[in-house]
Amino acid sequence: MSETRRALRSPVRVAFVIGGYPEEEFRRRERAALAYASPEVEIGIVRTPASPFVHGLTAAEVQLAAPAFIAAFRQAEQEGYDAVVPLGTLDLGVDGGRSVVDIPVIAPTEAMLRVAGLLGDRFGALVYHDDLIPLLRAIVRRYGMEEKVVGWQATGFDLPDLSANAEAMAEKFIQGARRLVREQGCDVILAMGVTQCPVLLDPAVVEREVGVPVVEGIGAPLRLAAMLAGLHLRHSRLRWRRSPAFDRPGA
Repeated sequence: MSETRRALRSPVRVAFVIGGYPEEEFRRRERAALAYASPEVEIGIVRTPASPFVHGLTAAEVQLAAPAFIAAFRQAEQEGYDAVVPLGTLDLGVDGGRSVVDIPVIAPTEAMLRVAGLLGDRFGALVYHDDLIPLLRAIVRRYGMEEKVVGWQATGFDLPDLSANAEAMAEKFIQGARRLVREQGCDVILAMGVTQCPVLLDPAVVEREVGVPVVEGIGAPLRLAAMLAGLHLRHSRLRWRRSPAFDRPGA
């Protein structure tokens, strides 16, 4: 048996980067990520102080978080992880991180879109609040998938308020998903906000209620990261040229 085939039999180690959340909120996200571990996929947690856990999130907070997440990607690589995923569908620090580390850095929203493309043709997205739709639509556009996302719905809660309103959120989430399927012809639902689903709401519950696949931003990127790492695939250095700034002593 070749060295490559032997390597594929070992557990793949994937780091999940969680930003600065109150401890109870952190534990919720940690549990959601660790639920996707298996004998073939080991999932570990890397913490970083930056966080989108604020009211009235804007593009400014997203940009300010990127350096901390890139530092966390470097930490994950140094700790021997085979791939890394940041928490959240804002894909924090991913583009820059791919020019800094040599392990796969998998963006949750990008992973959701790619997986959804294997399951259907018309995607419906569920977000926290209407104010976030332009920001998330721009992320989808960046991946060239805007024409696939044919409908958007919001539950109406800001991120820090979700846990206290979990029951009401779940009801609104399912109602919104039903509208997307019934009125927009969506054949896949994207949970564009991991706190809604899968942290507080089981995607299997939504799928039973609406009758189409539900793709969320923790399981999809973690398992996709494990697959790429297990196949020894890396990001193209023609597309993401390695940054010399991070190779200097003390960088």
